[in-house]
Amino acid sequence: MSMDLTPRQIVAELDKYIVGQPAAKKAVAVAIRNRWRRQQLAPELRKDVTPKNIIMIGPTGVGKTEIARRLAQLIGAPFVKVEATKYTEVGYHGRDVESMVRDLLDAAINLVKQQQREQVKVRAEEKVTERLLDLLFPDDKRYDPEETSEETERRKRTREKFKAKLLAGEYEEKTVELSIEQKMVPVQVFSNMGMESMDVDLQNMFEKMMPKGTQNRTLTVAEARKVLMEQETEALIDRTSVNEKAIDLAENSGIIFIDEIDKVCGPSSSHGPDVSRQGVQRDLLPVVEGTTVSTRNGAVRTDHILFMAAGAFHVSKPADLMPELQGRFPIRVELTDLTRDDFLRILTEPKHALTKQYAQLLGTEGVQLEFTQDGIEALAEIAYEVNRTHQNIGARRLHTILERVVEEISFEGSDLTDKRVVIDAAYVQSRLGEIVKREDLSKFIL
Repeated sequence: MSMDLTPRQIVAELDKYIVGQPAAKKAVAVAIRNRWRRQQLAPELRKDVTPKNIIMIGPTGVGKTEIARRLAQLIGAPFVKVEATKYTEVGYHGRDVESMVRDLLDAAINLVKQQQREQVKVRAEEKVTERLLDLLFPDDKRYDPEETSEETERRKRTREKFKAKLLAGEYEEKTVELSIEQKMVPVQVFSNMGMESMDVDLQNMFEKMMPKGTQNRTLTVAEARKVLMEQETEALIDRTSVNEKAIDLAENSGIIFIDEIDKVCGPSSSHGPDVSRQGVQRDLLPVVEGTTVSTRNGAVRTDHILFMAAGAFHVSKPADLMPELQGRFPIRVELTDLTRDDFLRILTEPKHALTKQYAQLLGTEGVQLEFTQDGIEALAEIAYEVNRTHQNIGARRLHTILERVVEEISFEGSDLTDKRVVIDAAYVQSRLGEIVKREDLSKFIL
């Protein structure tokens, strides 16, 4: 997939995995399309067109995070999900807000590396094959200047025979001794101290100073091939090109999803936890507005990163955020509670619906798991009622209920004599009926 999808196409793709929430899907689809539109503008105008950040308001489990995650996968964009509660004002214990941008760049680097791995895969495989041949059949005459042409041809033919057998998988269980490079880098020292921003250069210095060690290991050819493939792929990848492309990808296509932003809302206070909450908002503001963040792989501008924030806002409201920060999230979308019909659709419609997942999982042991229509309706009804009468955790309720229903089948699956199991309304009631009658239902369901 790519960023040139139309909003209608984006929504159609999201519909394959997420039930309902059309307003939220429409908002994110337009935001992504606007990125494509921005790329079509003249350079002098393009730099002034900033993304319209989105704040999603709704209870837990209704699809806020899943919409953002699926969207990033759809367009191949680097994506990072963070919890606002992990960050604290500078001077308090916790991570600094700019670390989310560093995490985004790491995600972008992984994406670019994956693309380059695919590009150099064939060359890397050829190099790996040659290295494995050298390890399996070291030939002292290979570089002998006095070797005759007949001997050279004979040696080449012999090597080709060995190569054909190697490619045919005849030597997979043979062992070879491989020297593996080990590089000890204390990259976590400063992040654990909450000092990422001021110690980027210092970390780079330590990386260069730390000695590289090697360790000899005896591996099978199958195991050695994986190690050698990683080594050869890394050697063929242009690190400078990776960093440049990753920074551009993060700056122009990156998505940062800030969850639980309602937890850092609250009125101004000179003492207590609200001091830190207000501090997080103040620290978050320049990142969302547009600033330059120093990372170990280069500077990243945040002007055109798309920020999505989300929160339940049970005890607070978006208006409790700092006015300046509110202004940086101009698009607000309210996600609705899941209805009984929504639960029914979630169990059947998505491409990887839960019922399909369980059927496939147990199918690996020959168990034929079938869900009848009345069985699915019973599951949806119970999930809806539990959410309505107890704590509402949205679609996550289905995970706990389904796990309870198929628990015995999962446990006895490999030993079942009758491999066909039907989950109908009667079966659901037999597994959940007694629990449903109990007053403290949530104690047993989750």
